[in-house]
Amino acid sequence: MERRREVRSKPLNSTQLAGYIFISPWLIGFLVLTLWPIGQSFFLAFTEYSLLSDPVWTGMDNYKRIFMEDETFVKSLTVTFTYVAVSVPIRLIFSLLVAMLLVRSVRGMNFYRTAIYFPSLIGGSIAVSVLWRNIFGIDGFINVILSWFGIAGRGWISHPDTALWTLVVLNAWQFGSMMVIFLAGLKQIPQELYEAAAVDGARKVQRFFRITLPMLSPVILFNIILGVINAFQMFTPAYIVTPRPGGPMQSTYMYAVFLYEKAFKHFQMGYASALAWVLLVIVAALTALNFYASRYWVFYESDSEQGGR
Repeated sequence: MERRREVRSKPLNSTQLAGYIFISPWLIGFLVLTLWPIGQSFFLAFTEYSLLSDPVWTGMDNYKRIFMEDETFVKSLTVTFTYVAVSVPIRLIFSLLVAMLLVRSVRGMNFYRTAIYFPSLIGGSIAVSVLWRNIFGIDGFINVILSWFGIAGRGWISHPDTALWTLVVLNAWQFGSMMVIFLAGLKQIPQELYEAAAVDGARKVQRFFRITLPMLSPVILFNIILGVINAFQMFTPAYIVTPRPGGPMQSTYMYAVFLYEKAFKHFQMGYASALAWVLLVIVAALTALNFYASRYWVFYESDSEQGGR
């Protein structure tokens, strides 16, 4: 027992001390810029706080107001769920199709991959959101193209039936990150599987559903989880593209925009903190649900090895 105490009280050697010095910038940044704000947000969620006065403890009043009194909360959550349910599958399918085209060995393919991925580097910026607003405006590029065919244009971002779809198209346009992950997954699939299937007479469609999708299922799960998380946090396009925050008849009133307005427009920081924690619980629940459902459709190579044994 005494020997163990001596080992525990042994001072740090130079190697260990150097290691702590090297990680200290990250550790200090994590404690000050991440862990401390999280703790503050959790505390403020139970208070009434406006930045101009000291927080006043109110208990569960903010959460009661969210779930029982605030109709805008339901509206923003409905819009956000609709956006997630539509945009994530479209982006997933589109990025997979593009990755399958770019996985081929063609001369100059590296240039094509870089050119196609480039829009994703600037896709979430304010400049692109402003450009998107001009493209789908009344005098925008889309209506100009439609006029060539004698089709009357419309205000795509100012009409409640189409405003949300402009954001869905923008999200699909930012497919680069998913495409790169799919591209890496496609390169890991053994070509022997395709050759054996071709010898057995399997068609391309059969090879896609029987080989490509099962082998890519872990990558698909990863992209689904990241896509859902990013879609729930979507703020800049919804705030910039539509004429005003929330768009026509609040058709693009995303949850993040609702949270932002409560915090920085109405200065209800305690209420906004409660909204942030509600969003965290929703995203965590959906992530856990995806992991639970993955056992029924995600294929891992280790599963086949265990089955063979």
